[in-house]
Amino acid sequence: MGIESSTKIKSTATAFGIVEYLKELEGATLSEVVDHFEMPTSTVHDHLQTLTELGYVLNDDGTYRIGTKFLELGGYARINSRIFQVSESELQNLAVETGEHANLMVEENGMGVFLMKQKGSEAIKIDTYEGMRVYLHTTAMGKAILAFMDDSRREDVLAQHGLPRVTEHSIGNRDVLEDELDAIRERGYATDDEERLNGIRCIAAPVMTDSGRVAGAVSISAPKNRMQGTVYEETFPKKILGTANIIEVNMRHM
Repeated sequence: MGIESSTKIKSTATAFGIVEYLKELEGATLSEVVDHFEMPTSTVHDHLQTLTELGYVLNDDGTYRIGTKFLELGGYARINSRIFQVSESELQNLAVETGEHANLMVEENGMGVFLMKQKGSEAIKIDTYEGMRVYLHTTAMGKAILAFMDDSRREDVLAQHGLPRVTEHSIGNRDVLEDELDAIRERGYATDDEERLNGIRCIAAPVMTDSGRVAGAVSISAPKNRMQGTVYEETFPKKILGTANIIEVNMRHM
C-alpha cells in the first residue's frame, strides 16, 4: 500500500515536472525531455501521451507544448477568487486615471502571482502576464504582502525561497528587507525601484480582510522617468491607497 501510494505521488510529480519543463523551453521534443529527466524513453513517452490525450499538452509535429486546458483551469481558479471578483472595475479605473499599468497580486506557496492586469493609455510593454509567479521581495506588491503577512508565515516564505536578486537593485540582504518592511507598515504602502525590472518603478498597497489577514496587493507600474517627484511620493501613493481601500470595502460586502 505504501509503495503503491509513493509510486503514484512520484508519477504525479514527474508529470507536472514535465509540464514545467515544456513551459520553460516553450516546447520540447521527446528526446529533449528524456535527456533532461534522465528517464527511459518509454516512460517519458507515456507521460507525454497521457498529458496529450487529456488536453494538457499538444503534439506539434513532434514538439510538445503546453495546451490551453491549463488556461481553462487558471481562469476558473481566478474568477472564483473573492479578491478578483471585486477588483476588476477598480483596477480599470486606476489604469484609466493614471494611464499606466494597474496590477493585482496574491501570494501562493510563497510566491507572488499576478492575478489581474489592466493597461492604461500610456502604459509601455512589460513582461508580466496574468498567472506569472515572481519572488515577493522583488516587487512592490510582494513587499506589501510580506510586510502585512503573519510573522510565522513570512519566516516560512523567506526560509523557503531566500532573497535571490533578479536585478542589481533587488534586495538581497535580510536586515535591509526587514527595515524596508518596517517602513512599509509605517506608511501603509510599498515601492519598487527597478527591483524586478530595470527602468520600472511600482507603488503598491496591501488589501486586508476584516480579520486582519492580507488578501493580496494592488499596484501601479510605470517607467522610472514618469514616476518621479510628487507623482512618486504623493499622487500615485494616494491613488493606490484609495483603490486598496475600495477593494477592501467591496470584499466586506460580498
